[in-house]
Amino acid sequence: MSPAITQVQLAAGEASEHRPLIISLFAVFVVATLVITVWAGRQTKSAADFYAGGRQFSAFQNGLAVSGDYMSAASFLGIAGAIALFGYDGFLYSIGFLVAWLVALLLVAEPLRNSGRYTMGDVLAYRMRQRPVRTAAGTSTIVVSIFYLLAQMAGAGVLVSLLLGITSDGGKVAIVALVGVLMIVYVTIGGMKGTTWVQMIKAVLLIGGTILITFLVMLKFNFNISDLLGSAADNSGKGKSFLEPGLKYGATSTSKVDFISLGIALVLGTAGLPHILIRFYTVPNSKAARKSVNWAIGIIGGFYLMTIALGFGAAALIKPEEIIASNKAGNTAAPLLALHLGGVDSTWGAILLATISAVAFATILAVVAGLTLASSSSFAHDIYANVIRKGDATEKEEVRAARYATIAIGVVSIGLGALARDLNVAGLVALAFAVAASANLPTILYSLFWKRFTTQGALWSIYGGLVTAVGLVLFSPVVSGKPTSMFPDVDFHWFPLENPGIISIPVGFLLGFIGTLVSKEEPDAGKYAELEVRSLTGTGAH
Repeated sequence: MSPAITQVQLAAGEASEHRPLIISLFAVFVVATLVITVWAGRQTKSAADFYAGGRQFSAFQNGLAVSGDYMSAASFLGIAGAIALFGYDGFLYSIGFLVAWLVALLLVAEPLRNSGRYTMGDVLAYRMRQRPVRTAAGTSTIVVSIFYLLAQMAGAGVLVSLLLGITSDGGKVAIVALVGVLMIVYVTIGGMKGTTWVQMIKAVLLIGGTILITFLVMLKFNFNISDLLGSAADNSGKGKSFLEPGLKYGATSTSKVDFISLGIALVLGTAGLPHILIRFYTVPNSKAARKSVNWAIGIIGGFYLMTIALGFGAAALIKPEEIIASNKAGNTAAPLLALHLGGVDSTWGAILLATISAVAFATILAVVAGLTLASSSSFAHDIYANVIRKGDATEKEEVRAARYATIAIGVVSIGLGALARDLNVAGLVALAFAVAASANLPTILYSLFWKRFTTQGALWSIYGGLVTAVGLVLFSPVVSGKPTSMFPDVDFHWFPLENPGIISIPVGFLLGFIGTLVSKEEPDAGKYAELEVRSLTGTGAH
């Protein structure tokens, strides 16, 4: 038996000895958040309460909630694993996720808050034909959200299976179902108010847990970053190359292009993510929206800096074989690091493991709730109220439709999440970013800043970007042809890159441009002028 497997079994055994403690910590978080959700639900009276939390959250509160929404399982579990296995190249994920916020701040946050009401479709439909544009925006929102949801579900399965020692397929499916049921409860009862409070609590827990692990890692190396990086390089078995570019993305010209593609998708994708965009509607005005993004940048920036300690600490203290034996993609590196810092055979190690894992579980629940709210809101507000009912639905009917949509999306996510429980989490998240940047971002920017943009341009951009991104990923190594693919035993891939961003994002922008040029529709100059004034000044904003 290899030493790596022995260590993983030790970790699982240690977890099983302290299972009552682990289950108690999980239960405390779940019960506390459910109490808050019920409290928020009692204050949710109108559509504005359900969709936008009554627009009562301060810039700091929204910044904290945005951070909680953004720092997903991919950030906490995925990036730590990527750094632990690939060193410098893994850390590039942290940089990409952080830089992306500048795009959201400079281009999207303030105009979107001023122009819309509840969803991305509000902005697009303001000066275009309502029904086709809202249908396209709702479809895109739901597709992006479901792919993102799958990643969170898969992360929950990996995490809780490690802690509770669950190896059976039935047990893993039950975990995914539990997460799905909780997210349905959070959104149907609490709406945006309940979801926002859950995200705020989760952000505090995540930052607190990360600070604790960072402190313990640096203490282990006498607060000397050079010693930490040197030990990580030595323990990785890769030597100096572990701290240099190229371990994951430098071997071939294809992998270099893949890195550029991933970088473009990460940086541009954030400004098109539906669950992030709707957060700007929860503040009273555009100034608060801008300030909340500043708060989010500070909080998220601090977190991503600490991923250096998480990832390189795991690389320095745990053999790569042990991390891979626990999870091929490295998703359990952060919990295993907590166990090693406390001592693999000690109670303190078990407490740290349970605490960090409970924080990770909180992370998954909060992000899942935000994603579900974004997709159910878009269905109810864009598709049900404005397309099916042609604007005749009452607020009460709209909120009821959103709650039914939440249940439907939850059921679909549980079903797909059960199938995705052993799949590559990072690939699914990268797909969500690529789709958001290909379908949503071009349409939002054109709509806000290009006077001639038409309904046909918006439809070509959304559907073209959506189909191109999803189609390319379907035939990429993420889905088939590699040991780490979703379906490793078959090979039907012909697209060489793991991320389609370098192709699908320009296609989304280009199709929006061409669709507008060949359109016979005359854009409404008056409506554009109104939108421009509103987006820049906030005059007439809801």
